[in-house]
Amino acid sequence: MRRRHTLGSLLLAPLLTACFASQGGDTSGTAGDGSRLRVALAFPPAENLSPYGDDATLLSRLGVTEGLTALDANGAAVPALAESWRRENDRTWLFTLREATFQDGSEVTPAAAAAALTHAGEARPAPAALSGVTLTAKAAGDSVRVTTKTADPVLPLRLSSPSLAVFAPKAYAAGRVNPVGTATGPFELTRVTGSTAATLDRFDDYWGGRAQASGVDARFIADGTARANALRTGQVDIAEAIPVAQAAALDEATLRETATTRTTSLQLNTGSGPFEDPGLRAAAREAVDSSAVVKGVFEGYADPGDGLYGPAVTWADSKRPQPAGRVTATDPHDTSVTLATYDNRPELPEAAQVLQQQLQKAGFKVTLVVREYARLESDVLAGKFDAFIGARNSLVDTGDPVGVLASDYTCDGGYNLARLCDRTVDRAVAAADAEADTGERQQAALRAEAAVLGTDAVVPLAHQRIITGVATGVRGVLLDPYERTLVGPGTRR
Repeated sequence: MRRRHTLGSLLLAPLLTACFASQGGDTSGTAGDGSRLRVALAFPPAENLSPYGDDATLLSRLGVTEGLTALDANGAAVPALAESWRRENDRTWLFTLREATFQDGSEVTPAAAAAALTHAGEARPAPAALSGVTLTAKAAGDSVRVTTKTADPVLPLRLSSPSLAVFAPKAYAAGRVNPVGTATGPFELTRVTGSTAATLDRFDDYWGGRAQASGVDARFIADGTARANALRTGQVDIAEAIPVAQAAALDEATLRETATTRTTSLQLNTGSGPFEDPGLRAAAREAVDSSAVVKGVFEGYADPGDGLYGPAVTWADSKRPQPAGRVTATDPHDTSVTLATYDNRPELPEAAQVLQQQLQKAGFKVTLVVREYARLESDVLAGKFDAFIGARNSLVDTGDPVGVLASDYTCDGGYNLARLCDRTVDRAVAAADAEADTGERQQAALRAEAAVLGTDAVVPLAHQRIITGVATGVRGVLLDPYERTLVGPGTRR
């Protein structure tokens, strides 16, 4: 699932034609020169590449941006622009920076890093990684001192979020956040052609070493079949999110299957419409047979939806308590509902058709709405649909299991598609957020997950295994369960 925050759209729109096409030097490298990577991405920019919404992940996957920290394969915080850190007290952490250079040639300084975090904290809506968090950042010698309003034991995890990337001071001129030539990653964004393509050149002064590819030519191809065809015909070297229906038609040697923390779920609008009624939500949950989605739609490239955290989250396996507080289902009596989803991930419309049939069999009258994600999300956030099927990577924002609960299912959550406001849930999430010990925090997150599931605001359907198409001869593609990375310094062909 992707988030859309309007700040970036408002601030970056004037830059698309002026800055995106003029900065960053020569962009004339051809796709067939033997050194540039050709990449097909599933989601076009929805927010003019604002770093504060979901487009932040596009920038991180293309190797443009970095934060103070990153996540390793096990979900632990590891050094990025900060080479080390320590906790000074319950609310304060000190992050020591490494020597690094922005893509505009200026030095990455503690003052610049602190200013970047301050800008992110002031963004409205707030980035999902800062949901419920107030922080201040100040330079302190060769370090950045970050203080939170309340104790935040997972701050190093939080600062790994793509939405908290560090940009050069010029990126924020006149209140605009311009990622062109102002980030720190191995590839520099030099040109964006509307919502269809982007050009990136190698940043030779990258602190982590010179990238092996001279640049990246990215194409935004929402249609999954078209992405698969582009890989099959040699038009691209890497194609993300290959539809399961297309996998059998591709050379098996070009397919990479990755277990992810992405869960496909049915979100029910608890704020307005028929699913304000807990009894009707219970009826919808009882009508759903997720095994039909796993077997018929994902064709084995998914696991049954047991909760909000999938099997890639190993500590959650076999430990989650049963949901409590569920009510008795109410007979739908031909209740009319609208069910929406998006077609950037082609499995989702198929899943929606399966659920439409299941809900109709239970007595609902279901109208199905399918659009491209960029044309759908604002209406979902506004509560214009009764139900929504989406795919959400539960750990993409912070790496912290409590983060997705706070942003998606609390009264003040910034990405609360179910529009859930339940005091029991809020208390459970707050209790989990107060735990500093890793094991205790995980157990508390599972108790909070059970509280969410007890409201029937969300029905987990499937935990996805993502298929990435990688042409023969391409090496070093970065596939992680959090879907934050794709190309890096070692990616080459």
